[in-house]
Amino acid sequence: MSDLFSLAGRTALVTGGSRGIGRMIAAGFLKAGATVYISSRKAAACEATAAELSALGPCVALPADVSGEAGVRGLVAAYTAREKHLDILVNNAGAAWGAPFDEFPESGWDKVVDLNLKTPFFLTQALHTALQAGAARGHCAKVINIASIDGVSVNPQETYSYAASKAGLIQLTRRMALRLAPENIVVSAIAPGAFASDMNKVARDHGDEIAQRIPSRRIGVDDDMAGAAIYLASRAGDYVVGSTLIVDGGVTHARG
Repeated sequence: MSDLFSLAGRTALVTGGSRGIGRMIAAGFLKAGATVYISSRKAAACEATAAELSALGPCVALPADVSGEAGVRGLVAAYTAREKHLDILVNNAGAAWGAPFDEFPESGWDKVVDLNLKTPFFLTQALHTALQAGAARGHCAKVINIASIDGVSVNPQETYSYAASKAGLIQLTRRMALRLAPENIVVSAIAPGAFASDMNKVARDHGDEIAQRIPSRRIGVDDDMAGAAIYLASRAGDYVVGSTLIVDGGVTHARG
């Protein structure tokens, strides 16, 4: 059973890995035995997190702004200069924007959709050769896209581009999975609910209040997210192809 969920000997790249859900996943991967590279836009924060997480295992900072083509190319160059294969890619870097319908700006649409939807595709595309090399090592390579329950059911908040981007990412996960599965590259997704993070300040700052609207009566904690990601990244998740794992304490079902 320990081998089933082990990540020993595997390398992982987690975008947006310096904080929030990305950090939870990176820490979980390290505890499961992986070598982890984390990326984020702010270099100082990325390097500080990598230094802290190195207490759990080998963790390397690769700062990059992956919201555009140049940043994607830079991250891929930095990673492939250190590793010739990639076993696990977690497309977690994301952005959100909220504004009333009549005032929602094009800038808020483009920023969110570019990072949340375009980047996972083009970063995976750019790392295709490294993922193929990972899949040639006797186990499946994995791509895990971090979506959201807001792409599954409707949130009353006016976060139009965020909801659209996450729904699109769930469908993109299915399409990419069908293309890459024959190459032993398994693509899946996680749709988190309320986890405390800088992006989800409501859950971070008002967790007790939010918990009353969650069937499990609590917000998600680090191990909830780490466990889901380890499951998909390990041998245990090899046959989960194109699916989105909802990790939300029951909120999606309560929304109806």
